[in-house]
Amino acid sequence: MPDKSAAPTPTQPASLTRTERLDRLPFSRQHGKLLGGSGTGWALDAMDVGLISFIIASLAQEWSLSGTQVSWIVSIGFAGMAVGASVGGLLADRIGRRQVFALTLLVYGLATGATALVGSVGALLVLRFVTGLGLGAELPVASTLVSEFAPKKIRGRVVVLLEAFWAVGWIAAATIGYLVVPLENGWRWAFVIGVIPALFAVVVRRGLPESVRFLERKGRVDEAEAAVRRFEVSAGVPHVPSEPIPAEPTPPRWRELWRPDLRRRTAALWIVWFGINFAYYGAFLWLPSILVESGFTIVKSFEYTLYITLAQLPGYALAAYLIERWGRRPTLITFLAVSAVAAFAFGQANSIATILIAGIVLSAFNLGAWGALYAITPEIYPTSMRGSGAGAAAAFGRLASIIAPLLVPPLLAAGGTTLTFGVFAAAFGIAMLATVFLPELRNQALTETLS
Repeated sequence: MPDKSAAPTPTQPASLTRTERLDRLPFSRQHGKLLGGSGTGWALDAMDVGLISFIIASLAQEWSLSGTQVSWIVSIGFAGMAVGASVGGLLADRIGRRQVFALTLLVYGLATGATALVGSVGALLVLRFVTGLGLGAELPVASTLVSEFAPKKIRGRVVVLLEAFWAVGWIAAATIGYLVVPLENGWRWAFVIGVIPALFAVVVRRGLPESVRFLERKGRVDEAEAAVRRFEVSAGVPHVPSEPIPAEPTPPRWRELWRPDLRRRTAALWIVWFGINFAYYGAFLWLPSILVESGFTIVKSFEYTLYITLAQLPGYALAAYLIERWGRRPTLITFLAVSAVAAFAFGQANSIATILIAGIVLSAFNLGAWGALYAITPEIYPTSMRGSGAGAAAAFGRLASIIAPLLVPPLLAAGGTTLTFGVFAAAFGIAMLATVFLPELRNQALTETLS
């Protein structure tokens, strides 16, 4: 008698690839664990980036810093982030997403803690660059890892929710800025708090899974199978045999991002990353200082910045809903368009009410656009170059985050907030136009191969 129990049923195919097995799963506890672990690292990254905007407003007064010195302190971290993003993405494709994620947390956590001890601008610049190396490498690696585990029907939403942890971290930074930084030596204690990521690196290394797609490409089939089974068991889905996936013999080089079939999407993606980085970091890293220069006290400017930062949460929530209803491209275009209008309006604001309203709208839609962008970025490249592609786009965007803080002082001197935020509005507009040339990949499986 044949074993009829082994025969495939209409709802259970004879075999699926491991990535297809992951794509068919509902959101489970394992997905939540991955999202929470990666998101915590993401929030700690945001806290570190956000803290410098509050610390620098206090430090500028304590150390009598010039506008140029302030700009370089802010920008040097983004120089490190540019290097970190490109190298981190490349390493993620070579040694694994989880390994690089844990390493980045360790690097920037220890460097941030050491910054509490500095006594000169030179030492501060060196440590902010090292901190940036870790910060820049983490974000594209984390989004790639989460994207490769998320089921295709909700992949965009899950990555936007990951990006929403940025708001949690920035709110934490604003809270620390409001409660801790104004105290005596408060900026040093704020940097001490920033050592937390180094401790969390141990949790990441032990608790998060390695990418199944990466493991298969490296021929580590048993580990890949074990990872898929954990997610299937968590979701209560029966086991289905997997088709073999050949190991990747040689990892691709960065120039593969510019091969003919990827050239247009790479160029468009880099322009979007550049525009959104320029506008976001130019505006938000200077926001507390701009409010202080407008006549508000440090405490009051930090309070208003905290209100504006809280608006990031509903922005992410709206983007997470729309990205699977409208699609990636229309969601990103809409959020960038509203961000451009809000940036222009902020430049015209001349009262507390108009500053807060324009700032809140800008915060909500700008960060929602970030969420959509992080959902799009890993999707448009195949597995073997997904980390490299995401890292290269992030690295190019970080060039804008270096330039923007340096340009703010001369822009403010030339035309005040009207000119400054008009330039940011234009950057959002350019990014919006480039988004038109990105592919729409809603509800589609991630590409596995270069061919």
